[in-house]
Amino acid sequence: MVDKGKIISIIIRANYKSENIEFFTPDNFSQQLAYMNREKDYVIPPHVHNPVKREVTYTQEVLFIKSGKVRVDYFDDDKNYLQSGILNQGDVILLSSGGHGFYMLEDSEIIEVKQGPYAGDKDKTRFNPIPEDQVRLK
Repeated sequence: MVDKGKIISIIIRANYKSENIEFFTPDNFSQQLAYMNREKDYVIPPHVHNPVKREVTYTQEVLFIKSGKVRVDYFDDDKNYLQSGILNQGDVILLSSGGHGFYMLEDSEIIEVKQGPYAGDKDKTRFNPIPEDQVRLK
């Protein structure tokens, strides 16, 4: 999902397939999202990550839809509704900018990964969801 040239989200569908490794995010994103397809006996050498000081301004989160069906509602930075989409079991979404809300269309299990440490009430500004009669699915 892109709004005015800005990436709002990246979705990797459960049935996505590619050869080797593919990064979906630009290098400047504070969350990096990639897909790997490796053959049997392929080895990723053991490694440690070096301490590198980073400055994170906005939280970017990745959601794994473990089960169920979820509607994601997208908003711009000014809380204006843009559109909605459907996430199914096995889909992965990176939320990189703008606002978002979720409506569970089925009982759903979601795994969330985002930067820490959690800043409590300073971490987000909540606002009202989009009324059902105004939802625009894409």
